[in-house]
Amino acid sequence: MTSRSRDRVADVRSVVVTHMLDYQIDSVVPLGEGLDNLAYEVNGELIVRFSKEPDLARRTALVGHEARVLAAVGDISPLPVPEPTFTVAEQGCLAYYKLPGTPLLDMPRHQRSTHGTSIAATLGELLTALHAVPIDQLVDLVDADHQPLAEWRHEATENYVTVAGHIPAAHRRPVEAFLGAAPPSGGCTPTFSHNDLGIEHVLIDPVAWTVTGIIDWSDAAVVDPAYDFGLLYRDLGPAATRAAISSYRTDANDLAALSARAVFYARCSVFEDLAHGIETEQGKYVDKSLAAMEWLFPP
Repeated sequence: MTSRSRDRVADVRSVVVTHMLDYQIDSVVPLGEGLDNLAYEVNGELIVRFSKEPDLARRTALVGHEARVLAAVGDISPLPVPEPTFTVAEQGCLAYYKLPGTPLLDMPRHQRSTHGTSIAATLGELLTALHAVPIDQLVDLVDADHQPLAEWRHEATENYVTVAGHIPAAHRRPVEAFLGAAPPSGGCTPTFSHNDLGIEHVLIDPVAWTVTGIIDWSDAAVVDPAYDFGLLYRDLGPAATRAAISSYRTDANDLAALSARAVFYARCSVFEDLAHGIETEQGKYVDKSLAAMEWLFPP
């Protein structure tokens, strides 16, 4: 364990001892590192998560925001979500008792492929519930995060430059053709959504292959409703995304246009995920990103 890791484990112990006076700590285990957070598991049951945001004011605001979002989402979501046990805003810390299940990202790829459509259909029902919430009910709770599609393509181009050498040569020409093409029409009715519904945030029962919970709501916002479908397309593929959209109910959005934007977001976001896996030496992010090239950018 590095000195930095030891320091962070000490931080975990410190915040738990301070905020759960009668709680005995037997073990602290690193769970993993995402784009936004570091997570630890205490005694196999308590999740203690720290934001990676370097700015103190923003870090403090983000944790308070997520705690409020979780309180609201608990009344909206048809699937279990974390219930905060305590927060330490200035440290970007959020703690909650572990939901049952295993992150879908941690399951073998062939099993994800086998069960992806049924899982995605359940997630389509989740997105139905989230997207149906009137925006005016959330105006004081979440911000809009809906940038132009041209900006998405620009960021994707920058991310691609950093990872191009890791992408098999057969996929590079389709990637470059995509980055040089015009994005689809961006017209939509923005909705409230999870805004980071990758498979690392979907918990499943590894025996029954049912969804047991949705974690990490720190990015929840008013967004293009196609975005979370795009992350499903990126991580689970076309058939699963069709299943998700088939179970989705909406009167406000053109599903054909939503599908086209979902593919666009999937293609844009895969480079950031790949870069994250490379930079943090997390092979599971690298592996899933490279596997997705087969359907995102077929030769």
